[in-house]
Amino acid sequence: MAALVFALIASILWGLADFLGGLYSRRMSAFLVLLVGQVAGLAGAVALAVALGVDAPELGGLAGGLLAGTGTALGLAAFYRALAVGTMSIVAPVSAMGAAVPVLVGFGLGEAPSLVQGAGMLVALAGVVLASRSTGGVGAAGGASTRGVGLALLSALAIGLGFVGLDAAAESGVLWSVIVTRAVAGAILLLAVAGTGAPTRMTRRDLITLALIGCLDAGAVGLLALATTTGLVGVVSVLGSLYPVSTVVLAQFVLGERLGRAQALGVGTALAGVLLIAAG
Repeated sequence: MAALVFALIASILWGLADFLGGLYSRRMSAFLVLLVGQVAGLAGAVALAVALGVDAPELGGLAGGLLAGTGTALGLAAFYRALAVGTMSIVAPVSAMGAAVPVLVGFGLGEAPSLVQGAGMLVALAGVVLASRSTGGVGAAGGASTRGVGLALLSALAIGLGFVGLDAAAESGVLWSVIVTRAVAGAILLLAVAGTGAPTRMTRRDLITLALIGCLDAGAVGLLALATTTGLVGVVSVLGSLYPVSTVVLAQFVLGERLGRAQALGVGTALAGVLLIAAG
């Protein structure tokens, strides 16, 4: 029971972090939003590793962290930008299709996906097609927007590759894999902020909120990892994949987003596909 609670809380925290990150990305650079969050999460992870006396990983385990960090930085940047320009209720479930990427990579390496996973990818793809249709629903800005769907798909690809790298890095230790991933992502985001000349001025309240977003994300990762040690991995993965639900609910009630029937069906179908992929 504890594992189920941890996994559900993790999905809620992830959804909340995504909603807040997307909201802030509407008025400041997504790179800056992510940078502050990554630094805050990195500081917390390093402090925890030192407190627990966790040994540093071998150099061989850093290659996976490099891929994971690069995928995380590019994927989240595309995701936050998609949340900023599009309808969150559509973007969040579409980006969750990143769960299919490790399955496809495994297939390329000779690992056949299960029937459930294959069906899930087809269902999720059908959901994306439906959700991407402009059917005249009413959003917070006066019309349902399918902008950002392309970015959400790019985000799914990059984050999915990040999952592959994180899985490889985790063989050298879960906590240090998170540290390496965040350090690499933070370095890339710092270069992006400097290279794009994005304004870096922010209020103290903004800084605290952005740091909180990073802590929410790091907390979700920790809770999900804890859940996998006390419960069935398959069940935990499915519950953890529910994080877009939190984002969609918040977008509906806080931003007043409204979808057309086809779009609403597409969102539900895409989410169902993601759950099938995780369950497989």
